Amino acid sequence: MPINSENIKAQMRKGFLEYCILLVISKKPVYVSDIISELKAAHLIVVEGTLYPLLSRLKNSGFLSYQWQESVQGPPRKYYELTSEGGAFLAELEEAWQDINQTLISIKEQ
Repeated sequence: MPINSENIKAQMRKGFLEYCILLVISKKPVYVSDIISELKAAHLIVVEGTLYPLLSRLKNSGFLSYQWQESVQGPPRKYYELTSEGGAFLAELEEAWQDINQTLISIKEQ
């Protein structure tokens, strides 16, 4: 079976999706549609069906909390924010990303 670049790109996106979600949430408390909009603006297309399980896993791991806020456009909305543990985890992911990026730069320059 030939190697497909689209499959590899999909695997790479999956690998850093949680990191990107935490980066978005680290800026301010956000609603799910805000997360999706920001990721789409960065050309990372994510659907709610993908996002909700990740948010649930991150919350269950203690990295996120949420608050219900009233909405003028319908029912209350769940706004997510980082916990202190989530901030520490994001810092670890940032360090890992910097290491990976530096490795790629080093290999390209050899």
